[in-house]
Amino acid sequence: MRKSFPAITAVVLTTATLAACGAGPDGPRPRQAAGTAATRCDHRLDTAFGAWARAGFSGSIAILKGGRVECLAAYGTADDATGRPNTPETVFSIGSVTKAFTAAAVFALVEEGRLSLDDRVGRILPELDGAVAKATVRQLLLHTSGLNGSHGDGDYEPLDRDAALAAIGALEPAFKPGGGYLYSNAGYTLLALIVEKASGRSFRAYLAARLLRLPGGRVAGGFWEGEPAVAGPRAIGRLDNGTTGRSGGFGGPYWATEGNGGLAMTMRDLATWTHALFTGRLLSRGSAEAIGRPGRDLGGGRSETPGWVAFEKSLFGEPFLAAAGGGGDVGHNTTVAWIPGQERVVAISANAPKVSAEDLLRAVGPALLTGGPLPTPTGAARGGGDLAAIVGSYELETGGSFDVSTAAGKVTVSATGPDAVTALFPPSGSTAGDPRGHDERVLALLAGRTREGRKERASLAAALGPLGGVTLAGTVTGGSEVRTYVTITAGTRPVLGWYAVNERGGVEAAEVPAKPPELTFVASGDGRYRPDDPAGTGPRVSLSFRDRNLVVSRADGESTARRTG
Repeated sequence: MRKSFPAITAVVLTTATLAACGAGPDGPRPRQAAGTAATRCDHRLDTAFGAWARAGFSGSIAILKGGRVECLAAYGTADDATGRPNTPETVFSIGSVTKAFTAAAVFALVEEGRLSLDDRVGRILPELDGAVAKATVRQLLLHTSGLNGSHGDGDYEPLDRDAALAAIGALEPAFKPGGGYLYSNAGYTLLALIVEKASGRSFRAYLAARLLRLPGGRVAGGFWEGEPAVAGPRAIGRLDNGTTGRSGGFGGPYWATEGNGGLAMTMRDLATWTHALFTGRLLSRGSAEAIGRPGRDLGGGRSETPGWVAFEKSLFGEPFLAAAGGGGDVGHNTTVAWIPGQERVVAISANAPKVSAEDLLRAVGPALLTGGPLPTPTGAARGGGDLAAIVGSYELETGGSFDVSTAAGKVTVSATGPDAVTALFPPSGSTAGDPRGHDERVLALLAGRTREGRKERASLAAALGPLGGVTLAGTVTGGSEVRTYVTITAGTRPVLGWYAVNERGGVEAAEVPAKPPELTFVASGDGRYRPDDPAGTGPRVSLSFRDRNLVVSRADGESTARRTG
């Protein structure tokens, strides 16, 4: 059983990142980059993207200024099985970036006089139960309605309209409407239900007719699952666990993701749509300004806006808006940003996890901002020695263990037990909160102390059998997500799984059963190994093998495990 909910992470883009794409008075020269179709991109940026592609980035990039193409490029493979390359015409799932389209649909209905942002949800949907009925449309748009947790058991759970409405109404609120902030996929599904009611059409029909049609008549994509389906060749995603992502064929109903995810398109279409939105060509300029106006303060110079995150001028010299989505069972990661002062938009999607779209921009952005040399991925592996000699099992004195395997000149280490997981994945500066507090919230969830927890236990019991105890198996932090691994006793057998929950204990993502957390390394010389992490976003650890021992080194010390097999 896997629960995967589209996530959104604000992307840090510098204005220099975008300015570097300027092609001069004659425009960008078409070129052929390694592993790509013909690209139209500034040579400096194309060279940098090409280096990251060789390090593992696979995807598509589109950058526009004033509606004019400054950069169209694609790298890597759309389908590993056939070797089909990504091209600028490859379509990607955009995940939570769909929320920007849902928000735009709400504003379109406001313009048509069918809806007000201050309408109470219960007035529009009188059949809705629960505290969220007292929330306003505006509060749903800004994630301040109090909704907590998911209304479905995963992106690919068949869920019809009535079941979705009932599940949302049954969610336990984290606070009274307007009393706080908590990112909610369920809130945007509720907005999709409101769009249906106010428009008198299905959500998909209204979106396709009113929001997806670009100036000039071209349609900007469609849905990854169901109709109207996105046209064009699809990128096949690669998941973190090494499996292939979902590429279509789910029969629905689709209300687990309706409104909060589900759209797909080329990066050129996403960039074109974004430019049209904020220049008043899809909605009025007044609506475009309202969408871009900072709403709920998130701290750190960031604010939530309807479907976007706004960044203040003080952060990078010019204000901009960004949205991102990814994760789930498709295996794509997409980012898009709008810089109003330059009328520029950048859209990037990746279909491989090694270097995500967000990783790529974080890596090259600072250097572009300062005008320094563009960073290159971590250097190639050097002198790994006899890898077969280090394959085996290693045990810590405290009881945890590591399993070491090798393939294609790389070393993969999996960790079992809280002590081994902590050694391999030392706590980082995650923005998702205190790992210990996260562990406590996961244990409370699986003890059934909340309504969502009782629902989760029932779901686990249906899938695994009678439940026994739950014990912590380690915590992995990174970026904006904390994953707490747990061992669940089901009948007489232990089952490993992981959960990511928000600060109120609502499930954001989970996988049960799951493989132990693992990390892949490459040789760095002098008998040591570093993470195979070109963007440098993963754990700061290194490995060495001494006298049949595995030594994991990190900033605060070392952990030594002796070989047992």
